[in-house]
Amino acid sequence: MPVTAGTNQTDINQRLQYEKGGLGRKYWDIRDSHAIKWLQGPKVLDVGCGEGITLGKIIRLHPDWKVEGIDVDPVNVTICREFDLPAKRGSVYELPYENNFFDSCLLMEVIEHLEYPEKALNEISRVTKQNGKIIIVFPIDWAMFAARIICLRFQEATFDPGHLRQWNNRYLVMMLKTTGFELFKAISLPLPSPLALHKLVVAQKA
Repeated sequence: MPVTAGTNQTDINQRLQYEKGGLGRKYWDIRDSHAIKWLQGPKVLDVGCGEGITLGKIIRLHPDWKVEGIDVDPVNVTICREFDLPAKRGSVYELPYENNFFDSCLLMEVIEHLEYPEKALNEISRVTKQNGKIIIVFPIDWAMFAARIICLRFQEATFDPGHLRQWNNRYLVMMLKTTGFELFKAISLPLPSPLALHKLVVAQKA
């Protein structure tokens, strides 16, 4: 996001970081490709779409799908629209969509920011069709910090992203079950633990 997320006052702009290239961008693309391949269309919602990097990739890969992004930050929505991406402002706790509307919902590095994750998952369950997918990707904070230090990305390493909790697969799967989803797949990225930087969880609405 292009605004301060936590207590650190140095802003991190997603597109500027992505445009730096190098290993960071390569891994970003790997992470996104793993998540996108689990999506099922034609109606897809990118929840917390940020500046629209992943949203744009989904649209380019599936131009015949109806893909939308939603984000609580008006600056992110403005940036998305500057790139002609279909994003709107809204809250994950009150999604402006009908019941059983989407075939897939994507949460890319979103759940760790949520104060009320169960409420958010219930709302996502409401707008997801039966047998529809939810794809959740969350970072392993200590591993991301170490990787950024090794790659000399000191600004990113010391940036406070405003994460409210560190998630793990077991706790997330339990919460998904209480909100109407059943585990389909759990993957460590880019390598199995303890070399994982992210966890990817795919679940299906029961």
